[in-house]
Amino acid sequence: MSLWSQTRLRYVADLNPPVRADLLAAPDTELSFLPMEAIGENGSLNLERTRPVAEVRNGYSYFEDGDVAFAKVTPCFENGKGALMQGLEQGAGFGTTEVTVLRPKPGNNARYLRYIVQSERFRQHGVGAMTGAGGLKRVPDDFTRDFKTVWPGPDDQERIADFLDDKTARIDALIAEKELLVKALKEFQYSNSSNLMTRGMDNSVPTTRSSNPEIGLVPAHWIVTPLKFLGAVRSGVAKGKDHGDKDTVSLPYLRVANVQDGYVDLTEVLSIDVSASDANRYLLQKGDVLMNEGGDNDKLGRGAVWQAQVDPCIHQNHVFAVRLNDPELAEWVSSFTSTDAARTYFYLRSKQSTNLASINQSNVRELPVPMPPEKERKAIMTELHRSIKATNDLVEHAVAHISSLREYRSSLISAAVTGQLDI
Repeated sequence: MSLWSQTRLRYVADLNPPVRADLLAAPDTELSFLPMEAIGENGSLNLERTRPVAEVRNGYSYFEDGDVAFAKVTPCFENGKGALMQGLEQGAGFGTTEVTVLRPKPGNNARYLRYIVQSERFRQHGVGAMTGAGGLKRVPDDFTRDFKTVWPGPDDQERIADFLDDKTARIDALIAEKELLVKALKEFQYSNSSNLMTRGMDNSVPTTRSSNPEIGLVPAHWIVTPLKFLGAVRSGVAKGKDHGDKDTVSLPYLRVANVQDGYVDLTEVLSIDVSASDANRYLLQKGDVLMNEGGDNDKLGRGAVWQAQVDPCIHQNHVFAVRLNDPELAEWVSSFTSTDAARTYFYLRSKQSTNLASINQSNVRELPVPMPPEKERKAIMTELHRSIKATNDLVEHAVAHISSLREYRSSLISAAVTGQLDI
């Protein structure tokens, strides 16, 4: 460490180098193209896309094999998005403008430079130097040029890079295993919940095929009934309505963003003006089942039970409210909206557009709901709660381990590039 010099990055790397002249002279040449989503937080690259030089020479970042690129915009910068560029088509590529590109000067190790910009110190100081507002904050190039760090000789750079390549690869492999475990646990819970709510807890009972193909086989002693026979499906208030000379009141209202899968997110509840005479028809009651009218496919029909956390509160027309004849059925109906059968039903009846899907009120009213006898239904819900809690506990444990591994990875990199480890 005592032999290491200190330097600013401007003296060991060039920022955002120009496009090679031979590529500018060949506009039809296909090069790698990397939008932000093609760059991983662990240094991975998705090199499936290519685009001709003529389409990307203006308005995109340029890089070559051996360059180091890191995301400069929040939150990608804080999450460590970036990579050492390698394996690019024709040795070069273009991509998102939200990256800073560093090209090591001769005699400097690109892998070591990559670990410098991954280090805790670089990221912490970079966050403090960000300019802009809200989600558009960026790390300015001047910060990167002037960032001061210890800089060992070429042999030490290579030795440290080799050490970190080995250690981070092992950590990344463990993180990948834990992420696969989390995915498998969530898939198991989804499958188990779907099975419990359409087949019950006793696989030995006789079954019969429902007239609804999404439901399939159900225990013979169950019934399958359209949601409209269990309660009233209510639409909500439309935004932008002209109330004319009518008296209006401002009330909190729920949007699609508030209705998550199994819970209501009240982080941001907006208000809307509604005519005083119409307010009562849109008011929510405790026990109403909220169901989304549209959004991404995974949001179709997604439901949660309203517990009157905000009172009074109304709902937008993109959120349906189901007021059940028997309030005790609210949790059953809400849980059923998260099953494979319900999601398939809504998907097959949805109206698809370029980026969104939607269902109408008639589709929601006709949703086929399996109904076991009351005692069996309560037993299934008890088992469902137990299973969900057990799975969530395992998921939380795995997620905490992933977080710890990422923190250790970051600390290890910082210690190695600052000379705190004797490598």
